[in-house]
Amino acid sequence: MTYALYAQYVLNLEPCPLCIFQRLAVIAMGIIFLFCSIIEPKNKIPKLLVSFFFTVTASTGTAVASRHVWLQNLPSDQVPGCGPGLDFMLSTFPLAEVLEMVLSGSGECANVDWSFLSLSMPSWVIISFFVMFIYAMWTNYRG
Repeated sequence: MTYALYAQYVLNLEPCPLCIFQRLAVIAMGIIFLFCSIIEPKNKIPKLLVSFFFTVTASTGTAVASRHVWLQNLPSDQVPGCGPGLDFMLSTFPLAEVLEMVLSGSGECANVDWSFLSLSMPSWVIISFFVMFIYAMWTNYRG
């Protein structure tokens, strides 16, 4: 999240709606990690519950980032047109419709404004979710 905020406010890279959803998933992972650091689950049932939350959050974030990478790799003639901003959609449409519109993607989500080692930011988000998920499972079940 720190780098995402750095990219937004220092590098002036405006996040698209899919980027914002990825940020929400990263924040959710952070909240679960924080919760587990305060109240460490010791019994089998709490550990399974924490594993479930980590799995759902990491899977959701990975799915959104994967959709983003897919949009970025579409041929230019197949990229969907740009849609309205997320603020406008949230104030105008019901939440279910907003989710559907955001996940279908738009032209602004197909732009690759930043890359490192030839991977775009959503690709790095996928790698980060994988690393966070493995670490979460390891810390949750270590003896």
